[in-house]
Amino acid sequence: MLQYPQIDPVAISLGPFAIHWYGLMYVVGFVAAWWLGRRRAHRLGLTHDDIGDLIFYAAVGVVLGGRLGYALFYGSGQWLADPLWLLRLWEGGMSFHGGLVGVLVAAWLFARKKRLGFLSLTDFIAPLVPIGLGAGRIGNFINHELPGRVSELPWAMPFPHMGPEPRHPTALYEFALEGVVMFAVLWWLSREPRRTGLISGLFLLLYGVFRFAVEFVRLPDPHIGFIAFGWVTMGMTLTLPMMVAGAALIGWSRRQSVDEPKQQAQTRSQKGT
Repeated sequence: MLQYPQIDPVAISLGPFAIHWYGLMYVVGFVAAWWLGRRRAHRLGLTHDDIGDLIFYAAVGVVLGGRLGYALFYGSGQWLADPLWLLRLWEGGMSFHGGLVGVLVAAWLFARKKRLGFLSLTDFIAPLVPIGLGAGRIGNFINHELPGRVSELPWAMPFPHMGPEPRHPTALYEFALEGVVMFAVLWWLSREPRRTGLISGLFLLLYGVFRFAVEFVRLPDPHIGFIAFGWVTMGMTLTLPMMVAGAALIGWSRRQSVDEPKQQAQTRSQKGT
C-alpha cells in the first residue's frame, strides 16, 4: 500500500497569518477560469474586463453558496455549536452542490446585466469550472478530507488519524474525474459552437455520474452516515437530481439551434443571411 503524503496544510506562514493550500486551490481555480474565459470572450461579445467581472460574480457565488450549502447539508450541528466556524473557510467544508446553486444565481445576475441568454452563458462557463473542481479536490486531499472506505487495492493508503487500514484516496479519484476528465471533454467539445444547453447539460450529467460512482467507495460523513438502504449517501441524494436535469437538458438541446458566437451572429444578421 502507499503512504499518505505528509503535506502541511499551511502553505505559507507569516507570523500570526497563515495561507492554507486549501485556499490557494480556489485561487488556482479562479485564475484558470479567468485565463480560459478571456480566450473565448469574443463568443459572447464580452471584453476581457467583462470576464474579470464574471469571475468575481462566480467567486462570490461559489464561496457563499458552497459554505452555506455545506452548513445546510452536512454541518448544521457544527454551525449551531460554533457560529464562527462558518467564517473559517481555510478549515475546509465546502459543498459543491451549494456552490453550484451560488454560481447559477451569479450567472443569472450577470446574464441579466449583460443581456445574455442564461443558458448561453452557462454553456460558456461550464468548461471553465473543472480545473477549479480538480484543484479543490487536491486541497481536500492535503487537508486529509474525503476519506475512502477500506480497500486492498495497491494504491490504497492509510488516512491520518484513521488507523492503519488502507483506504481509497477518493479525493484523488474526484480530482481525476471531475477535474482532468471533465475539463478534457467539455473544453474539447466546446471548441466549436454547439446547440444551446448541450454543454451545460453535459456538465451536470458528467459530474453527477462521476460523483455518484465515487460515493460507492467514499466514506459517508460520520455524523450523517447512510441515508437509506445501507448504501445511499447524502452525496448520492444531492447528485441524482443533477443527472436527471443534465439528461433532460441534453435532450432539450437537440431541438435548439447552434449557439453561434455573438459577433458571428451579428455579422450574419447584418448581411441578411
